[in-house]
Order: sequence, then structure tokens, then C-alpha cells
Amino acid sequence: MGLDGALSIASGSLANINARLNLVSNNVANAATPDYSVETSTQESLVAGTQGLGARTGAATRAIDLALQQSVFQQGATVTGLTTTTGGLSAVDAVLGTPGQGNDLGSLLGNVRDAFSALLGDPSSGSRQATAVSAAGTLAGGINALSEAYTQQRQTAQNDIVGMVTTMNTRLSQIGVLSNHIVAARSGGQSTADLENQRDASVHALSNVLGIKTLNQPNGDLIVTTGSGTQLPTRAATGPVVTSAATLGAGAYYPGGGLPPITVNGIDITTRIQGGQLGADIALRDTTLPTFQAELDEFSFSLAARFDAQGLTLFTDPNGDVPAGGGAPVQSSYTGFAAAIQVNPAVATNVTLARDGTRDVGGSATGAANFTVNPPGGPAGFTALIGRVLTFALGAQAQSGVAQRAGATLGLGPAGNLSAPYGPSGTLADHAAAMVSAQAAVSATAARQLSIEQAVQTTLTNNLTASSGVNMDTEMSHMIQLQNAYGANARIIAAVQALFAELLQAVR
Repeated sequence: MGLDGALSIASGSLANINARLNLVSNNVANAATPDYSVETSTQESLVAGTQGLGARTGAATRAIDLALQQSVFQQGATVTGLTTTTGGLSAVDAVLGTPGQGNDLGSLLGNVRDAFSALLGDPSSGSRQATAVSAAGTLAGGINALSEAYTQQRQTAQNDIVGMVTTMNTRLSQIGVLSNHIVAARSGGQSTADLENQRDASVHALSNVLGIKTLNQPNGDLIVTTGSGTQLPTRAATGPVVTSAATLGAGAYYPGGGLPPITVNGIDITTRIQGGQLGADIALRDTTLPTFQAELDEFSFSLAARFDAQGLTLFTDPNGDVPAGGGAPVQSSYTGFAAAIQVNPAVATNVTLARDGTRDVGGSATGAANFTVNPPGGPAGFTALIGRVLTFALGAQAQSGVAQRAGATLGLGPAGNLSAPYGPSGTLADHAAAMVSAQAAVSATAARQLSIEQAVQTTLTNNLTASSGVNMDTEMSHMIQLQNAYGANARIIAAVQALFAELLQAVR
């Protein structure tokens, strides 16, 4: 081999070493960058016949376990969704209260019973009459506050849906732009490792919005779908996913009840979105919180109807009316009643009605027995109504031997498509306990599941980092090897230069 050949090989080797040093430097610089997969390159020997001509560094590629990466992204969607759910329900928990602590529905209802029991001991006491009415007002206020908490969290979820759709469009657009660059670079034989790492970061961010699946194409493109398989467009100039803002009321529902869908090219994909923050918001808005509201509306209706049936119209809407019930769907006449329930203005103005009653009852074989109100000037020690309240309005029977109307647990909500996870309850106290327990269980289950899924996420992330992340020890080892190789080739070049100088001197 001539001196020029040795010089060419050494010079080429230095170029290859420099390229690999740049790669090591890039890996080290991005060791802490989320979603960065370590980049490597291959070395190819150049040979002409039997004569070695040095080596050539191939395009940088990534060392990544795509299946494990997909699992990490999907687990991220699960954890983000549960985080959103627990965040929304924690605000409800704060208002729902803790059973037995005085701020839950069961305790507030118990206070009403205690106040009427005290009134039974002295029906003529104006202060005891006022206490009974005040306890009823506190119970109604607690119901109002709980209903307001549901509405606020539903509205928060709706507002978040609008924001998440905007984020979704941004991420999809980023993925599309990067995919275009990757396809172009790959067709030209250039490295796409950096671009793929950038795209992975956008895919990971999108997976926190909703559960997705990705499919890598041979040309470098990437297909993105929802978890159920609906393909999401990645190359629209403006956001391809569309929804709109809305102000929610208790009667709003999806679909068809005033809540906007999420669409792609005019096709409703709302029910195809699961997981991630967006999927959790949809579930809170359309299922979880509406079910809570429907359960509370049913309790409120039973509360008002049972007192009214005994001759004391104590709980009403602001107009002093008790919902009729008996509609189709079952709650059609009292959807959202929990937000409006209050003490009957007539009773609030005249607390003696808590002793005397507000209306006569004709009696029914399937309902309450006959009752006649205590007329003005009637006995101050009148106890008939108070006894009916304690025995029947707050009891399991409408009259002796006749069971109370059981609260509905199926066909609930404005569309009649919701159901409570508990059976009909005999007493109002049982109803309140079952409802509070069921709603608290939903929140507790979500929190418990979040803890489990976070542990799984940590394990998967650590495994992916171990297999595809930057190992600093390995990179430092590579750097030392490259530095040694650089020094060896530099000495070859120096030796060749010295020989050339001697040859030139000899010629002269």
C-alpha cells in the first residue's frame, strides 16, 4: 500500500471517528431528555478487491424496543386518565362528607329526625318548631351543595374537553410534520433518528390526551388511531378534531341532550375515545357525574314526596311545589330537583306548620293513611303529624302494613339511560347511606387503581430506559475507545507526512 493510500485510510478514519464522537456527544447531551432513545451507528469496511480502503460510518439509527415503548405510552394514558378522574371526584368527596361526621346526608337527615323527636316532647314550643324547620333547611342546603359540586365538576370536565381537543390537534399536526420530514430523509438515505425521537415525544404527549395506538410504516410514516381503531388525521392544516364549548345544566346529556360531540370530518368519535385525560373527562361528563346527580335527584324526590304524603309539604322547589313524578323517563319531572330543593316557603314563614301540617291527606290503600291538619286555634299539644313524620315519612312504611314507594335505581337521568349500583332502600336513611357509600366507593376505587397503575408505569418506564435509554457508562467507554482510535490515526497521518517530507527532501 502506498503512502497516499495510508493517508487516505487514516483521514477517512478520522472523519468516521469524528462522526461517532458527535453521536456519543448527542447521546450524552440528551441522556435526561424524555422519550429520547439512544442513537447508534454501524461501521462498514471499504474494500477494493483484496485491498482495504478504510471504513465508513452508516446513518445513525435508534436502539429501541417498540413494543415496550407502546406499552409505556398506553400505561401513561391509563395513569393520566385515572389522575383526571380522581381529581374531579376529590372535589365531590369534599362536599359528600364522611358518614357519621355531621356533614354527610345521613347525618343531616338524622338531625331532622332528632329535631322532630324533640318537637314531639313539646309540640307547643316555638323554638323546637323553628329548630325542626332549620334542620330541614340545613339538609336541603347540603343537597344543594352536593348538586352544585356535581355540576361544577361536569362543567370543568366539559371545559377541559375543549382544551384537550385543541392539544390533540396540535400533537397530531406535529406528528404529521415530523413524519413528512422522516419520509423525505429516509428516501434520501439520511439518518432519521433525531426526527423519530422528536416524533416519539409528540406521540407520548398525545397518548396522555387519549389512549392511542401507532403503526410504523416501511417508508417512515406513522399511522395513529384511537384505542378502538379509528384513524386520526395527522396532516390537516388546521385542527381536524372538532368540538365546541357548552354551559351544562342538570338536564344536559350526550348524545342529543345539548352536549357537543367530538367529531372528525363530521363523524362523531366521542364514544371511541377512551383513556387519557380526554377519555376521563368524557366519562366524568357523560356517565359518572350524571349518575351521581340522578341518584341525588331520586333521594331528593323521595324526601319531598314522603313528607308531603304524610301531610307536611316540607321540601319543595322555590315555588312551593313537590314534583309530580311518574313520568317517562322516570325522572323526567324532577331532573335537577336536588339543585332547587328547599324548605317550603310557607313553612319557613310559619314554623307552626311543622306541628300542624300543611294539607289534609285523603288516604290510600297503597299509600299514606287519612290525616287532617290541626286547624288554627287547635290543640297546642297536637302530635298526630309529628308522629306520622317520625314513623312513616322517615320510616320504611307509608302506613302500617304498606311499604314506601321504593326509589328508582334504573332508567335514571334525563335520557333514562343511567342506573344506580345499589338496590331500592326502605327508609330515607338507608337510601342516603347507600347513595353516599356508592359514590364514595367510585372515588376510592379510582384512587386505589391509580396507585396500582402508577407502580406499573414506573416499572415499564424503567424497563424502557434500561433497554433504550442512554447508558452513561457505555457512552463514556465508547468515547475513550474513539479517542484512542483518533490518536492512533493521527500518528499514522503524522508518520505519512514525515515520510513525504523526507521524500521531497531526497528529490531536492
